Amino acid sequence: MEDLETTIMELLVNAGTARSSALTALQMARRGEFADAEKAMEESREFVKHAHTIQTKLIGLDEGTGKLPVNLITVHSQDHLMNAMVIQDLAGDMIELYRRLPPAQS
Repeated sequence: MEDLETTIMELLVNAGTARSSALTALQMARRGEFADAEKAMEESREFVKHAHTIQTKLIGLDEGTGKLPVNLITVHSQDHLMNAMVIQDLAGDMIELYRRLPPAQS
């Protein structure tokens, strides 16, 4: 059971870090720092990829039969992953929009 909790926490941490990196990328793009924004987005994508791998492992262990207990932290980790992926999509589009704007005047 402890291994399962550790795995779920790893999913949560990776998804949360992916979300934070995507939001950081958006802030960088707002300042016109597009190279740094792309690096932060790539970091976000790597964290989502890792979180998704963990999620796939958990789904495989469950086999769709309810073998794994569903508790609040499991649901919370899944929510974090979903939010990270949505924020990545939106951040990517918004960064592209920032690229099209004229540079801000100081």
